[in-house]
Amino acid sequence: MKTLISFIKNRTKLNANIILISDFHKLYKLQGLTDEVITAFQDFIYLFYKSKKRNFPFRENITPYKIVVSEIMLQQTQTNRVAEKFLEFIKKFPDFISLAQASVEELLSVWQGLGYNRRALALKKIAERIINEFNGNVPKDLNALTSLPQIGHNTASSILSFAYNIPTYFIETNIRRVYIYFFFPGKSQIDDKEIMEIVKISIDKDNPRDWYYALMDFGTMLKKTHPELNKKSVHYRKQSKFDGSTRQVRGKVLKLLLEKPISTKEIIDKINYEEKKVLEILNTLKKEGFIQKEQDKYFIKN
Repeated sequence: MKTLISFIKNRTKLNANIILISDFHKLYKLQGLTDEVITAFQDFIYLFYKSKKRNFPFRENITPYKIVVSEIMLQQTQTNRVAEKFLEFIKKFPDFISLAQASVEELLSVWQGLGYNRRALALKKIAERIINEFNGNVPKDLNALTSLPQIGHNTASSILSFAYNIPTYFIETNIRRVYIYFFFPGKSQIDDKEIMEIVKISIDKDNPRDWYYALMDFGTMLKKTHPELNKKSVHYRKQSKFDGSTRQVRGKVLKLLLEKPISTKEIIDKINYEEKKVLEILNTLKKEGFIQKEQDKYFIKN
């Protein structure tokens, strides 16, 4: 068996490529989740990472503040888009204090292009609570983090691993893709519970930050070569169309209001959307704290 492990490692050193997956599957089928299999898996991932590591501004000069900002930005948004906006955002709001003190208008002006604007407001509220409740420090406790707006288990876990290099367990799209590829060949309807069992066994507890970055980079590669992998998950959901969606109209409305206060009729005329739907969106944006209305003129809330 050691010969097979050495064979995989030696070939991986020559070419850290997906063609070696058949060798790994042979090993896994013969042994199951043994230490040797986990080591082979980690070597496979790290050797790929060593040569194909992606560079992003939020992976450099890491601070807990930068990690919180980037992890909220990365929710439902592609990494490359976040990379473009991240530096601009950090330059405008370099710390929790400046972010907490920002007006909604300032915040949305910088956030434009990232979508899901609720996350921008959530970041401001997170900053306020971290200052008021945690003395300006990002808590190192999972429960404390999940008590903050827009932060669930996965985001809290990623913050702990990336900000503090603390071992945590979480699954996101790219990580799910990697584990399906390695450990569930030929299977469909895979539950995250099954994957999580292996995530907990296979994590690099000495360096979870690089481990998760490596998994995500490998998963990004697999998205191009094996786009069908995540469809094997019971949690797979096809993303709804953006064009014509409520999300798109919300973005258009906010963009108009960032330019100047505007009436309901002007908004409807400019975005060319059903009046009833526009009114519903305006009412929702008002309730969420994005906008205000005075004398039939809507404007971004101060």
